[in-house]
Amino acid sequence: MGEGMEQLLKNLFAKIPIIVLSEIPDIAVSGIALDSRKVQPGQIFAALSGGQTDGYCFIPQAIANGALVVVGNQPDISWDVPYVQIKGDTRRALAYLAAAYYDFPARKMTVIGVTGTDGKTTTTNMIYHILLKAGIKTGMISTVNAVIGEEVLDTGFHVTTPEAPEIQHYLARMVAAGVTHVVLETTSHGLMQERVTACDYDLAVITNVTHEHLDYHGSYPAYLEAKGKLFESLAQTPKKAHGNIRAAVLNKDDRSYAYLKRVSPDDQISYSMVHEATLWAEEVENTPAELRYIYHSDDLTIQIKTPLIGIYNVSNSLAALAATVLRLNVPIETASQALAEMPNVPGRMERISLGQDFNVIVDFAHTPNGLFRALETARGLTSERVIAVFGSAGLRDREKRRIMPQVAIEFADLTVLTAEDPRTESLNGILADMAAGAELKGGLEGQNFWRIPDRGEAIRFALNKAQTGDLVIVCGKGHEQSMCFGSTEHPWDDRTAVRAGLSELLNIEGPVMPYLPTQDAVS
Repeated sequence: MGEGMEQLLKNLFAKIPIIVLSEIPDIAVSGIALDSRKVQPGQIFAALSGGQTDGYCFIPQAIANGALVVVGNQPDISWDVPYVQIKGDTRRALAYLAAAYYDFPARKMTVIGVTGTDGKTTTTNMIYHILLKAGIKTGMISTVNAVIGEEVLDTGFHVTTPEAPEIQHYLARMVAAGVTHVVLETTSHGLMQERVTACDYDLAVITNVTHEHLDYHGSYPAYLEAKGKLFESLAQTPKKAHGNIRAAVLNKDDRSYAYLKRVSPDDQISYSMVHEATLWAEEVENTPAELRYIYHSDDLTIQIKTPLIGIYNVSNSLAALAATVLRLNVPIETASQALAEMPNVPGRMERISLGQDFNVIVDFAHTPNGLFRALETARGLTSERVIAVFGSAGLRDREKRRIMPQVAIEFADLTVLTAEDPRTESLNGILADMAAGAELKGGLEGQNFWRIPDRGEAIRFALNKAQTGDLVIVCGKGHEQSMCFGSTEHPWDDRTAVRAGLSELLNIEGPVMPYLPTQDAVS
């Protein structure tokens, strides 16, 4: 069922658990939108209230762009088009309307949800590639892209989980392409904002729940509860013609384990690096070329190898193996081969080499735990110095601004603090907070840490500091393609910036350093 195909509005509401408080007009609609700028003629416009912007202010623009009907939870309002008032959360209604419009595509596939603070994208990709290796027609929706058959679709600049109409559109296209399984990276924002409502999950996977997004959720328990919504939703998944799994994959090494065990269905698989669990790892070896360990489950023992380096990828791969081998019936030999052939996940421990005599890695680590894991890996990849470059985002969790520099002072030899999406906050103020954190851990500015506001200049500085055998690791942006100053997204890619800096250092041809507003102050 493609975008633009008309359906009666009354029929859509008849299929979903949403209470309607006003008359539903007898009209046919051709889609659903929540961004007034993207409304197409004949579509429903869902007016969201609350948050940073009030959707009701944009109803005139939506109507001007061709909205045929407006749906919202505010009292009846007179507009030039019909208004349908619903009871409850408009985002929830939006998700169900989108699912109904596309004839509930998630119910025609096996849906695997992956959530957690760190490692979601990597684990999502691991599951995806294992299923492909097993000959299973599989789709994927991650914060990096959506993959439908041979088609790869960019999901945006700064994206968590896409909005509900986009997700349902992707799922419908997968069904049309004959996809039977989909791996959906699921963020806490996506869960709390009902973006993944009506995705009808069959299998829920957790990586970890650590310090992050506390600006949004308020506290760790609230953040954990948000993650728990994925596992609680398994019980509500309707019966599917091809069967229901309703299983949870839990990390026994993480402090989320006890809570998620309590809210998950009875069918649970636990994985661990240190505890007795359904499956576990021993004899872990992390080398510059690959990660190796011995996999155990029941009476089965096999060596696992993957080019995705980093001790934390033991946990990520165990989660992927738990889902695919123990619940989706992929032979362990097939899964093992898939992990051995895993392509690099964009911006995750991605090595950049233009022939320099030191190592450079770009990684997405943007949380205290993520940075610790990245630096732990970096430390194991060199006998020389580790030089870390990172920032902390504006309008986000302030506490981690002090924690992350403390991690770096302890586990890196040199630290360069720089910009990372300052948004409307003062970049100098953010860097001052970070510098204070570094000093609390014994950092000495100008000796083992520096503040360099322009990210390009910070990368140049780190590369110029590097000596033979050192390792420079640039963290926080990974795959992302922009950086936000004020309300403007400026094109930015850490990997391009590193290549630009290296080409300048080596005096060879290469890309130009991308522009950021902070360059003006430097020049």
